[in-house]
Amino acid sequence: MKPVLREQILTILAAIPPGRVTTYGRIAAMTEGGTPRLVARALRELPEDHDLPWFRVITASRRLADHPGAIEQRQRLVAEGVLFDARGRVPPKRCGHDWAVSLILSSDRQFTRRIHESAKRGLP
Repeated sequence: MKPVLREQILTILAAIPPGRVTTYGRIAAMTEGGTPRLVARALRELPEDHDLPWFRVITASRRLADHPGAIEQRQRLVAEGVLFDARGRVPPKRCGHDWAVSLILSSDRQFTRRIHESAKRGLP
């Protein structure tokens, strides 16, 4: 993975506020050339001692991905006030992306514009 793409993914990840979630696809749409699988890869490759909110990223179906950290992910989200319905989905209101509009990356105007455009379109 290109370092620039990894930086974009991790910058977006760091901007997700407590009590909110977003999807792998949503993060990918806000990058230059990212895909949901590349977002998942970037999260898998995070060092153990990081403090990024990896647990705030869910699937497009608003469920947790099937991975070894899913139990911890659910516990962390519940601790932040994110509840799950009977089918294991996060309510749509927790998937809001208004936080993305305020994400400013001063060093890359084109990337910032892409973030704003995808937030306006309301991508998953």
